[in-house]
Amino acid sequence: MQIKGKVFIVTGGASGLGEGTARRLAAQGATVVIADMQADKGEAVAKDIGGAFVRCDVSSEQDGQAVVAKAVSLGKLMGLVNCAGIAPAEKTVGKNGAHSLAVFSKTITVNLIGSFNMIRLAAEAMAKNEAEDTGERGVLISTASVAAYDGQIGQAAYSASKGGVVGMTLPIARDLARSGIRNMTIAPGIFGTPMLFGMPQEVQDALAAGVPFPSRLGTPEDYAKLVQHIIENDMLNGEVIRLDGAIRLAPR
Repeated sequence: MQIKGKVFIVTGGASGLGEGTARRLAAQGATVVIADMQADKGEAVAKDIGGAFVRCDVSSEQDGQAVVAKAVSLGKLMGLVNCAGIAPAEKTVGKNGAHSLAVFSKTITVNLIGSFNMIRLAAEAMAKNEAEDTGERGVLISTASVAAYDGQIGQAAYSASKGGVVGMTLPIARDLARSGIRNMTIAPGIFGTPMLFGMPQEVQDALAAGVPFPSRLGTPEDYAKLVQHIIENDMLNGEVIRLDGAIRLAPR
């Protein structure tokens, strides 16, 4: 698939992995629609890359429809990259009692239901595209986490949400195969994003040192490079790729 001249949606595109992806796709000649709750940052990034911004709660059907409608109005929608997400930390039973059910529910709603909401709406629009020479009509890329496989203490909600993203990767790819739409997932390891930068510096340093090689935090650019390769390599479908420097998370 050629990126130049196509339209892509990036959820969570106002910062972190999403911003890095939006900037890379725009640099390759794409028109990018940033879907995010952070209006000021989202509008600034969109202006900087010549794209568009739509304020969006990814778990809202109405918001998702508005994002897709905007993308379709700008040209041929050929890609969705799901980067929106939250990462609360809470033990199943902690000092203050049982894990908040509201926190667990919100995490599943944003990370898992939100990803599926955007996938189903974008895929519906892509299915109407005229096929490319490769037979493709679109590509969907979601963000899981290595926590889907080796979640740490306090990550029950986060791991469950990302495990759901991993679990639906193949069936969605199979559902959409007849329409020529691919579905992939990236499972990042320890990445330098706003969520991680909110931690104390010594914690950040310890996490970086735990990565076998390269012993550093991943960057949005690392993630964005893999997004670009997935888009351009039409044999990649129905799979989860760990992007983690060979790290396996310890319990804490």
